[in-house]
Amino acid sequence: MSKVVIKNIGHLVTMDATRRELTGVDMAVENGVITAIGNNLSGPSIDAAGCVVTPGLVNTHHHLYQTLTRAVPGGQDALLFGWLQTLYPIWSNMGPEEFFTSAQVGLAELALSGCTTSSDHQYIFPNGATLDDSIAAASEVGLRFHASRGSMSIGESDGGLPPDHMTEREPAILKDCIRVIDKFHDASDGAMTRVVVAPCSPFSVSTDLMKDSAALARDKGVMLHTHLAENDEDVAYSLDKFGCRPGQYAEDMGWTGDDVWHAHCVKLDAQEIDLFAQTGTGIAHCPCSNCRLGSGIAPVRALRDAGVRVGLGVDGSASNDAGHLLDEARQAMLLQRVQNGADAMSAREALEIATLGGAQVLGRSDVGSLEVGKRADFAIWDMVNLAAAGNWDPVAALVLTGPHQVRDLFVEGRAVVRGGEMTTIDLPRVIARQNQMALRLAGG
Repeated sequence: MSKVVIKNIGHLVTMDATRRELTGVDMAVENGVITAIGNNLSGPSIDAAGCVVTPGLVNTHHHLYQTLTRAVPGGQDALLFGWLQTLYPIWSNMGPEEFFTSAQVGLAELALSGCTTSSDHQYIFPNGATLDDSIAAASEVGLRFHASRGSMSIGESDGGLPPDHMTEREPAILKDCIRVIDKFHDASDGAMTRVVVAPCSPFSVSTDLMKDSAALARDKGVMLHTHLAENDEDVAYSLDKFGCRPGQYAEDMGWTGDDVWHAHCVKLDAQEIDLFAQTGTGIAHCPCSNCRLGSGIAPVRALRDAGVRVGLGVDGSASNDAGHLLDEARQAMLLQRVQNGADAMSAREALEIATLGGAQVLGRSDVGSLEVGKRADFAIWDMVNLAAAGNWDPVAALVLTGPHQVRDLFVEGRAVVRGGEMTTIDLPRVIARQNQMALRLAGG
């Protein structure tokens, strides 16, 4: 369907410059673009009476392969470093089929939670797995995809955290970054696939690779991404190995700027927050994962007040263990209230971070809001259901009460979810395949 009109929208959340919320309007979409917002628009239609329509949610940090290792006993109660050391040996047994299927499961979970654009940070490539596997999965599911080519080059024998056999040689890493950028990256407006250069973390790659990755990304015109200041162990490692805090290390390596975003940043101090604000550096806030691993509460209120770009991330399913982006918005709001008071963050601000905020972090000016000329990425939420029953404010209720699953989801004007069901993949079959793989990995 090249043209469709979403009719009788109960509440349209535009996330435009003035954050308008419109009631009882129609929205026309044609050839992947929003062409009109108004009344009595004509064309093939979908009724949205009693529904809230929002921009598609944007996920700024994930590790999709980890959907195969949810609730692993040895990692359920561990801090970050111990959690990683438990899971590295399991992940080393995965291959291309596991990476492809895990990506399908994770992206379908995101889609059903209202997400239209997702980043993914893949930093291990065992047994012939490549970034191509997750890109192929995203193409089938139908979400916009920012594929981050991660890497680890410093193993245990050199003072790093990962096992030596999970690392790669740095010349090979850079060569493959060039390959996937040249093969897949699309810088154009409305791009479905973009590639990001993304060494895993300061404790798993060398300073040379950090610097070389930044130079490569800027030469190729792509963005940069890594983990930073995730917990106290992370900060202690930086002080011990580099003689400075993580923010200063990022600055020294060339890892600040509007083409960079860092995951977590739970332990940034006031000076680092100011640095990120001045340089335009973005942050992927992953509240549920930060809670699960006991990392702490990221200073999102201070970051936002300073003008730092902040988006949401579900993080990997081995540290969350879910991939529900609307739940992340609720958790982000609640944590800021725990830390700063009940008026520290509203439901609407949390929704803004989940939509427009994420788009800004990923450098996407073409998505994140519902305006004429923007790409037709949107979610339709049915508010006539058990979760939302009795609400007085349907927009706030999205974050405060639910629903927990989107009714319809459109990406580039194409339906990915209709009536709460995936339209692009046979999800029950994919889930069955995933469960078989998980059982095999567990030794069953």
